[in-house]
Amino acid sequence: MNDTARRPKVGLFVTCLVDLFRPTIGFAAAKLIEESGCDVEAPATQTCCGQPAYNSGDRRDTRAIARQVIAAFEGYDYVVAPSGSCSGMLKFHYAELFADEPAWKARAEAFGAKVYELVSFLHDVRGMREVAARFEGSVTYHDSCSGLRELGVRAQPRQLLKSVEGLTLKELPDADVCCGFGGTFCVKYPDISNAIVGEKTRCIAGTGAGTLLAGDLGCLMNMAGKLQRDGVPVHTRHVAEVLAGMTDDTPPIGETG
Repeated sequence: MNDTARRPKVGLFVTCLVDLFRPTIGFAAAKLIEESGCDVEAPATQTCCGQPAYNSGDRRDTRAIARQVIAAFEGYDYVVAPSGSCSGMLKFHYAELFADEPAWKARAEAFGAKVYELVSFLHDVRGMREVAARFEGSVTYHDSCSGLRELGVRAQPRQLLKSVEGLTLKELPDADVCCGFGGTFCVKYPDISNAIVGEKTRCIAGTGAGTLLAGDLGCLMNMAGKLQRDGVPVHTRHVAEVLAGMTDDTPPIGETG
């Protein structure tokens, strides 16, 4: 990159779960974005992406949330989130909310065009193919539904993980099968959710990997909880923490140091 060129300005959409339960992921995301040659900020006025309300059929409140988010991030070249689920909501579903409001629909479409999931942004937009990180041990990777199906995130995290020193990637059978979280789905249908995640954790255990990685904290919390309840000795981390080399001072998800 030309040193005299303006560095792209990225707005980091932290996500609710990261903000409340795992801020390390946000710091890891910021580190990676900066290493890709961008300046990054996390607007203080950002809030939830609105997905829980949207999935529950509450379009009025979702539109109010969308207006606030769009306004908070309009001044950035890119909007990046360490979550395929939230990225999909921001990128594709905001415009749908304003089908009858042409001015806001145009703003939502312009906003959506610059939204990216974190690893996709690093790989596809910034051309990152390797990271300067080290992680000793074997890992397996779960492809979260929204990231995979809405955003096409699959090869990108695997490409970057291959560059991590000391890391061995073991492919997960049925890596593209839902973990059973599904946002409000796990609340509405807990028995079905538990059955789905039970199948997922059996596949995880079968890989022999010591750590499970994924790009969505909701999925990771769901799988980590099931692994711990069933006594399966597999740690759980967000892929950004490993790629950023930020695992030494932070215990795995759901565990205490």
